[in-house]
Amino acid sequence: MTTTDLFLIRHGETDWNRALRFQGQTDVPLNAAGLAQAARLADRMAGEAVDLAFTSDLTRARQTAVPPAERLGLVAAPDADLREQAFGAAEGLTGTEIRARMPDAWERWLAFRADHALPGGESTRQFHERTVGALRRIAAAHAGRTLMVVTHGGVLDMVFRTARALSLDGPRMAEIPNAGVNRVRIAADGAIEIVQWADVAHLDGLPQQPVYDQTRHLREREAAATEGAPPPVSG
Repeated sequence: MTTTDLFLIRHGETDWNRALRFQGQTDVPLNAAGLAQAARLADRMAGEAVDLAFTSDLTRARQTAVPPAERLGLVAAPDADLREQAFGAAEGLTGTEIRARMPDAWERWLAFRADHALPGGESTRQFHERTVGALRRIAAAHAGRTLMVVTHGGVLDMVFRTARALSLDGPRMAEIPNAGVNRVRIAADGAIEIVQWADVAHLDGLPQQPVYDQTRHLREREAAATEGAPPPVSG
């Protein structure tokens, strides 16, 4: 069975990553740390036998794709279906701000149900269908070749869940660092196999990354409920 190998890369850091704001499809550029990460990616990908490159059309992904693509002698083709999940009215806000402005929506979101969407946003199931469908489409169009794809943390979460046959319900469990390199293999029937996950050796010496941990929101709420106080939420 013919397979397609993909280097799946999350975009570099942005100021909104640093502040733990919901970015979604808001077009936020890389910050200085993100640009440094993108430069390191060029060194990491140098010498890899990559045939074609693709990227989300959002600025932070396109900026991340340029250095490694240039090192490989490629131009990354933009694809809107590789965008992050749309979070609607929550984009640009921290968890604290969402809870203050949309408390009911925030509580529903904390249930992490596949068919729930933040106001004006995209449900996890819709997001999964769009993004995994896009990767399968790209892989099928270039079967037997090796591709580099620069995308977003949420997209990588969908890939991880699919490869591991995990439910779309529940918080994110995979480690998904900015500018991390992940290798997957997509078979002709669309099955996804993880070859390597969250390689960040090329980022050694750079500042520590912000870590977005969805389960922290749940732990904080449970701890507050135990104490009988209103649940604190931090972004």
